Amino acid sequence: MKDVLLIALFALGGAACAGVLGAGVLRLVRRRSVAVSLTVIAGVTVTAMLAGTLAVAEAMFLSPHDLGVVTLVVAMAAVVSLATALLLGRWVVARSRELSLAARDFGDGGRFAAPPGQTTAELDALSRELAATSDRLAASRERERALEASRRELVAWISHDLRTPLAGLRAMSEALEDGMAADPGRYHRQIRTEVERLNTMVGDLFELSRIHAGALALSPSRMSLYDLVAEALSGVDPLAREHGVRLVGEEVERVPVEVDAKEMSRVLANLLVNAIRHTPADGTVAIAADTGADDGVVVLSVTDGCGGIPAEDLPRVFDTGWRGAAARTPVPAAEAGAAAGRPAGAGAGLGLAIVRGIVEAHAGRTAVHNVPGGCRFEVTLPVGSAAS
Repeated sequence: MKDVLLIALFALGGAACAGVLGAGVLRLVRRRSVAVSLTVIAGVTVTAMLAGTLAVAEAMFLSPHDLGVVTLVVAMAAVVSLATALLLGRWVVARSRELSLAARDFGDGGRFAAPPGQTTAELDALSRELAATSDRLAASRERERALEASRRELVAWISHDLRTPLAGLRAMSEALEDGMAADPGRYHRQIRTEVERLNTMVGDLFELSRIHAGALALSPSRMSLYDLVAEALSGVDPLAREHGVRLVGEEVERVPVEVDAKEMSRVLANLLVNAIRHTPADGTVAIAADTGADDGVVVLSVTDGCGGIPAEDLPRVFDTGWRGAAARTPVPAAEAGAAAGRPAGAGAGLGLAIVRGIVEAHAGRTAVHNVPGGCRFEVTLPVGSAAS
C-alpha cells in the first residue's frame, strides 16, 4: 500500500510541475487562436504524463530499457494527441471564421444566414442567437422605415392642414382691417372657430409627442365601465344630433376597470367623434362592452356606418397621420358612407394614433374590423388591474 502511495505522490508531483508550466503557457497565448490553446492543452496532458512517469522511474530506479519503452509510448501518444488537437483547432477556427463573416453581413444591414455544415454546440447556440438578433434588427429596421414614412406623411398633412386655416385667418383679418367685411360678427365667429381648430391640432400633436416619448404619465383609479361609457356618450351627443346620427349604447355592465379616467375618456371620445363624422345622416353609431369573451379583459367596441375600410388599409388605421386614400379636405357626413374608403376628416389623422398610444399605455390593445355597412373599432382593457 505504501508503494502505491509513493508512486501516486511522485506521479502527482511530476504532473503538477508540468501543469503549472502549461498554465503559464496558456496565459501567454490566451489571446491567440483556439487551435493554439488546444495544442497547448494536448501538450500539457502528454507532458504531465511523461513528467509523472519520469519521476516514478527515477524514484523506483527502473531499468533504462523499461524507461525507454515508457518514453516511446508517451512520445507516440504525444504525436497523436497533438495532431488531433491541431485538426480540432483548425476545424473550430474555420467554423468561427465562417460565423464571423456571416455576422458581419447582417451587421452591415443584411440578414444573418448560419454557415452550412456541422459545428460545436456552443457555436450552434451562438448561431441561433445571432439569427434571432438578426430577425429583431430586421423588424426594427422595418419599424424605423415605417415610422419615417409616417413622420413624413404627418409633416406633409400637418403643413396642408395648417396652411388652409391660416390662409383663411389672414384673408378674414385683412377684410376686417380694410373694412370690407359685410358681417364682422360672422367673421369674428369664424376666426374663433379656426383658432379653436388649430388649438386642438396643436394639443393633439403635443399629446402624441408625449406618447412617442414615453412621457405619458397615467393616474389610474378604479371606476365603473358603465360610468365611463355614459360620460363619453353624453359628451358627443350634441355632435351626433348635429350630424343626424343616432347613438346606441347597449347595456353596459358595471364592470370595474382601473384606468386613467381623463385619458380613457379621450379614447372613447376620439372613437365616437370619428365614427359620427364618418357615418351618414340617419345612420347609427353603437358602443358596446363585452366581458364574456375572455376572463380578465373587457372589450369596448364602437361600430359605425362608414361603409367600410379597404382591406389593405386596415393595418394602417392606427398609424400616425393615416386618413385614408380619399381627399384630404373634409366632406359632408352624408357623403361619408358612400366613399370607397373612409374619407379624410377635418383633423390631421392623429386621433386614432392617440387612441392606440393611450390604450397601450394601459396594457391594452386596439383593433379594427369591417362589418356590414361599416367598421368596428375595438379596445381591449384588463379588468380591475392596474395600468402598467
